[in-house]
Amino acid sequence: MKKVLFISPQPFFQWRGSPIRVSFNLLALTKLGYKVDLLTLPIGEDRAIEGARVIRVANPFKVKNIPIGPSPWKIFFDLLILFKGLSLCLRERYDLVHGVEEAGFIGAVLARVIRARTIFEKHSDPFSYKKGFVKNCILRVYAAVEKLSVRMADAVICTGPGLATQVNSMGTTTRAFDIFDIPSSLEEASEQTIRQTRDELLQAENEVLITFVGSFAVYQGVELMFGAIPHVVQQAANARFVIIGGSVDEIRERKQHLAQQGVGDNVTFLGKIPPDILPNYLAASDILLSPRVSGVNTPLKVLDYMKAGRSIAATDIPSNRLLLDEETAVFAPPEPELYAQAIASLVQDRPKREQQGKRLRALHESTYNFDQYCNRLSECYDYVWNRA
Repeated sequence: MKKVLFISPQPFFQWRGSPIRVSFNLLALTKLGYKVDLLTLPIGEDRAIEGARVIRVANPFKVKNIPIGPSPWKIFFDLLILFKGLSLCLRERYDLVHGVEEAGFIGAVLARVIRARTIFEKHSDPFSYKKGFVKNCILRVYAAVEKLSVRMADAVICTGPGLATQVNSMGTTTRAFDIFDIPSSLEEASEQTIRQTRDELLQAENEVLITFVGSFAVYQGVELMFGAIPHVVQQAANARFVIIGGSVDEIRERKQHLAQQGVGDNVTFLGKIPPDILPNYLAASDILLSPRVSGVNTPLKVLDYMKAGRSIAATDIPSNRLLLDEETAVFAPPEPELYAQAIASLVQDRPKREQQGKRLRALHESTYNFDQYCNRLSECYDYVWNRA
């Protein structure tokens, strides 16, 4: 049985894109017959996966959370991961080191030490996190390190065709594998839970539920979405927005702003919801929102929306176009009034919503599911083992 050291420099487990994908990687690799050690941060919920061992670095300063994007704490924990990983590699003698994001470089260095194979997994476009001069400088450095990670790897896994194109444009000989994301939970919503959840959310019988899922990070397009809400309510008074995600402070700030605009009663904030319960809320909705404004990687929420089989109002940018087209979504430029018109058009067109939802569900069942994910991951690993 081959042994894999899987390095993830994100909290595990936590309700956000990379940790969710890491959990699927562990499930898939153990299903494929590998023995896996996950080296990760000392932050996040405990999640046991049969056949995988979770190893956490120390937490001398008792840090409770790390935000998405670069930060001093990320650099500190990356150093701890490097030294802990070196200790593990010298003791365990892994056959392959699989590193996610900046841990791709750490994994490549460790693999050189023990003469193991290495895979770099790219989850994001560094420049989708642009925010201020200092962070932009850090991101330029990260982009350079990322390119070096690609050169050192035996293979690169990308979470969508946009990221694979980025890797191929770097001018290296390393092969990029496009292994798409899948919905954040393997759980299916039942008719009973859908009805119960819908009854919980509706405040009037004729309301149309419009749901957003995601963090309040800039690239998610939350400014655009909240800017569009008053315009939607003006065109469709029966619109009810359901916001899933955001911290307590972020939600409080948005509630105050919406109340000042006179639309606070049209918006329900649910905070963060565990991935295994999320399918109930998405399937209970009528319209799902993907207002992303930057990045070239596939939004994970689109896969969850696809599984729910509900129509989507999306911004017309490359990342949303990777999986969606006019048959499965309504598009609009990333401007509040235009995006609001797209949402309102779906509120007023139930047959179109239902038709798009059926097409999205069919895509999930044929392609974007866990079985197909396992097949693609197996193909990548087989390629690495068979390299000369």
